[in-house]
Amino acid sequence: MKKDLEFLERVIEEKSAMILDASDKIWEYAELAFHETKSADLLCAILEKEGFTLTRGDAGIPTCFTGTFSYGSGKPVMGLLGEYDALSALSQKAGKAAKDPELEGAPGHGCGHNALGTGSLAAALAVKEYLIENKKDGTVIYFGCPAEEGAGSKQFMARAGMFDNVDFVYTWHPATKNAIECNHSNAIMGANFEFRGVSAHAGGCPYLGRSALDAVELMNVGCNYLREHMIPEARIHYAYIDAGGTAPNVVQDHAIIRYEVRSPWVSQVKELFKRVQNVARGASIMTDTTVKCDLSMAFTEYLPNNALAAVADECLREVGAPKWDESDYALAKQFLNTYNDVTMETIKNQIIEIYGEDRLEEILERPLDSEVHPFNPDKIKLTAGSTDVGDVGYAAPTLNINVATACVGNVGHSWQMTAQSCSPIAHKGLLTAAKVMALSCVRTMDRPDVIEAAKKEVTKRNGGKYTCPLPDEVLPPLETY
Repeated sequence: MKKDLEFLERVIEEKSAMILDASDKIWEYAELAFHETKSADLLCAILEKEGFTLTRGDAGIPTCFTGTFSYGSGKPVMGLLGEYDALSALSQKAGKAAKDPELEGAPGHGCGHNALGTGSLAAALAVKEYLIENKKDGTVIYFGCPAEEGAGSKQFMARAGMFDNVDFVYTWHPATKNAIECNHSNAIMGANFEFRGVSAHAGGCPYLGRSALDAVELMNVGCNYLREHMIPEARIHYAYIDAGGTAPNVVQDHAIIRYEVRSPWVSQVKELFKRVQNVARGASIMTDTTVKCDLSMAFTEYLPNNALAAVADECLREVGAPKWDESDYALAKQFLNTYNDVTMETIKNQIIEIYGEDRLEEILERPLDSEVHPFNPDKIKLTAGSTDVGDVGYAAPTLNINVATACVGNVGHSWQMTAQSCSPIAHKGLLTAAKVMALSCVRTMDRPDVIEAAKKEVTKRNGGKYTCPLPDEVLPPLETY
């Protein structure tokens, strides 16, 4: 058993220079949802060079792709998920612990997807070499998944049947601790609400105008009142997409606002979203405008697959945490010290909860997770975030693994995360994640009992078939979301 890990570690170390170079390049590209052209091209080029068969433009998305390698009978089929999209306005210089954008207002990898995609790629390459070396039957598929930070892609991929014949799927996410993710993420649904009215001179004849911006404002008021009458775990978010112009002396005849709602379960999200739609209709009636709801995104809730988690938990313990050195701890401390007093109090409470009060000063001094935290299926907790990985989990057995790539307490979707995502800390984290995922694939493929148990979990959740939370007529919003 130990020989398996030694072999996989050797393959990953041999390919590490190529993998880390790819991670840093994708970090530099920092491409937004559905526009990850250079990032996808780079990942595809490596897969092709390494002997994988490629398909591109999957599920109707130009930057969605798969790389497949089969040996022997090709069974079982193993999946690894890669992401590579960035976030808007989070540009930051690599490894610098002071806010200093590469380009003000430009995108940045504030969620570490450059490391996520390349870490999964390294795992896929290692599993491929393992199949050849050991003459083992099996197929490994690298799923290139764009737009996780936008409207998502995995729900469209699942709807297209891309995971139907996959026996199990592993993925990972850059994090602040090393553990099998023990979270139940919220389901989410989002849409653009486009209001149309009539323009007029706001001073001379405002009575002839019908303000689309007024409709948006009234929708916001209505949704604010709605917040009292929904479950505490639910969330409603909004952003102005088009405020209708910049001239206050013109009645705005158009305006677009984007709303997203979250709740623990898809059924709850759909019910809450209908109520938001009713608020929008009410706002349009009050202002004598029209409204169109362009439903564009929805993710199913994520739940860990416990059968896979038991295997991956052992593999994570066997691989161990990333091997930090003193320079890593020093850099992490610099980033930790960039947070204000209010955020630091929250971080201290998190440290106490995870490590114990007696270790608070120790962790603050050396703020990188250097241990592996055990998975406990009885302590799965609800988190407010959402991910389209949940849809994969309702189509095939799926598990997410967290590996530290940033300082303890790091706030995601921040310039701090962007900076750390192109640093030695992220490099060590992504290579560790690759080893854990590769070993998990190797161990799972030899356990038909685990695969069967994992599939039974999925059937219990989905009733025997994946159901996309979006209607069939909703296509990937390549330019509108």
